[in-house]
Amino acid sequence: TSFSTPKKKKRDDGMREHVTGCARSEGYYKIDKKDKLKYLNNSRAFAEEPPADTQVRTCPPQVPEQRRLLSSFTGSCDSDLLKFNQLKFRKKKLKFCKSHIHDWGLFAMEPIAADEMVIEYVGQNIRQVIADMREKRYEDEGIGSSYMFRVDHDTIIDATKCGNFARFINHSCNPNCYAKVITVESQKKIVIYSKQHINVNEEITYDYKFPIEDVKIPCLCGSENCRGTLN
Repeated sequence: TSFSTPKKKKRDDGMREHVTGCARSEGYYKIDKKDKLKYLNNSRAFAEEPPADTQVRTCPPQVPEQRRLLSSFTGSCDSDLLKFNQLKFRKKKLKFCKSHIHDWGLFAMEPIAADEMVIEYVGQNIRQVIADMREKRYEDEGIGSSYMFRVDHDTIIDATKCGNFARFINHSCNPNCYAKVITVESQKKIVIYSKQHINVNEEITYDYKFPIEDVKIPCLCGSENCRGTLN
């Protein structure tokens, strides 16, 4: 049952010739050390050889005008879109627990620098008509808190039943964050930005900026400049 494997032929350049025409179909085999050294030496010499068009690839010295354009381009790259992509891949460490302001709150589990994206306000994008219907239905169901965030005149994000930790952020008259509407791939999103440096275990807050209404909602933020009401 033991068969002697025939010796494999070699090409004129010393490399092994594959009888089947495909290296993958011949399984695993060892390469001769001489052939391996020959291959490594050739590849190393090719890597050390400078490209023929070195002068073309080398960037010319930048004049002041080029530096100005480059700095403006770099500044434009540091945009909301870039920050939003970074936020998706590297989310801030946050937790929600009992708050001294109201019910539940969102707290930082790591230091957050000023002007950083903290979290996106996630929910369902609905129209004003649907929002009015849902608000009435939530009242009938006994849901005391409403987690609707207005994006523009006719678009509202409803995070009441399908949202993330951002819906637990409480209002404060002296907040450490603020909400900002940004456009990502022609879609408007609400992102919470840090207004100042936020320490570990510090509660995340922002100003709800509710419209002024006759029926007042009391504010319990406890800050020195508290307005007394949310609206």
